[in-house]
Amino acid sequence: MGSAAVQTERDGDPPFTEKFFSQVVDHFNFNSLGNATFNQRYLITDRFWKKSFGPIFFYTGNEGDIWEFALNSGFILELAAQQEALVIFAEHRYYGRSLPFGNQSFSIPEVGLLTVEQALADYALMITELKLQLAAAQSPVIVFGGSYGGMLSVYMRLKYPNIVAGALAASAPILSTAGFGDPRQFFRDVTAVSLGEQIRLKRPVACDTMLGGSDLLTNLRDTAGTEPALGLWKHFKNCEGLADSLQRCFVPAGMVYNSSGLLPCFDLYRLYVECADPTGCGLGFNSLAWDYQACTEIEMCYESNNVTDMFPPMTFTQEARQLYCSKRWGVQPRPGWLRIQFWGDDLSTASNIIFSNGDLDPWANGGVRNSLSPSLIAINISDGAHHLDLRGSNAADPESVVKARKMEAELIAAWVKMERVRFRQSH
Repeated sequence: MGSAAVQTERDGDPPFTEKFFSQVVDHFNFNSLGNATFNQRYLITDRFWKKSFGPIFFYTGNEGDIWEFALNSGFILELAAQQEALVIFAEHRYYGRSLPFGNQSFSIPEVGLLTVEQALADYALMITELKLQLAAAQSPVIVFGGSYGGMLSVYMRLKYPNIVAGALAASAPILSTAGFGDPRQFFRDVTAVSLGEQIRLKRPVACDTMLGGSDLLTNLRDTAGTEPALGLWKHFKNCEGLADSLQRCFVPAGMVYNSSGLLPCFDLYRLYVECADPTGCGLGFNSLAWDYQACTEIEMCYESNNVTDMFPPMTFTQEARQLYCSKRWGVQPRPGWLRIQFWGDDLSTASNIIFSNGDLDPWANGGVRNSLSPSLIAINISDGAHHLDLRGSNAADPESVVKARKMEAELIAAWVKMERVRFRQSH
């Protein structure tokens, strides 16, 4: 296995060079495909690297084109500049341009090699081979990921601790996607965050014309469960003088929202693209890949009810999942498999993992919110959105995000130092 010649370096983008790694198609079956390989894309920059000494920061690509993640994870480059690291962003098999069977990758049975385990083995082999090629045997490896990529970074540390010294898992819903928790949590939290944001931005509310003041406060508190009720009263000052403005809004709003009740309702369900992820799979090949993963290992049995959330009622039970996946892909999901394969919620014997979550992220409560040990650290970011801490620094960043990045940088530096000590003791 090895790397193909340099393909491109994009003008105006972060200093990455795009390359391809000759990757094994099937890591776990020596007969079906032998040593057949495919071209797996990765992005690399050694701009900040202290060769053969500095650490390697490796992003475990998730469900999309790897450039999307590289261009939205500026914190990793900032950290690389501080710690003299080599940076690699690896594309997940079956996404972007890393298609093991080209345009036939989503045919049956070819799609069957799209699994979490195969993806992790891809990353483990790529890290090992690139360390040899780059004379980086003594360079500690820290893995990074956001959302599903954050799940993969956790799994890499669990499954390959001999290769990976630590993991930063940003906004990783490793519990909810393994079948833990309330299936209504995601859509309820989306609603709570949306309502909380409207309050924060002081958008007009109909005040006494909608509900009594105390009733409205109670309603807001119950709906926006993660938003503290204390201090909400000051926002009702916004209602002063709004009567005329609200009256002017009623006529056009009534036209849009059918206040007369005489028009037929707009059928939202007709726009819904059926897939095994109720939050949406997207379009194109990437959507096919994610749909298949949600049909096999990753559990996305979330539901909305229009009572605890603002969405039209939609249930997606394990039974509904089985029916859809059998019809679409000819597979039967295996509920609970991620719990068996990747430790479920019993992670206390692991080490060197950061679980960062933002309170404004509806995925947050599907992840680890409390530290499990001195080296399994939960960082809760009060003003953080979905893996905002992985983005590059910005003058508008909330203080909580700045503090989270500082803590993450300190922990990662400590892990790198510990790994160097381990190298010296073992050689």
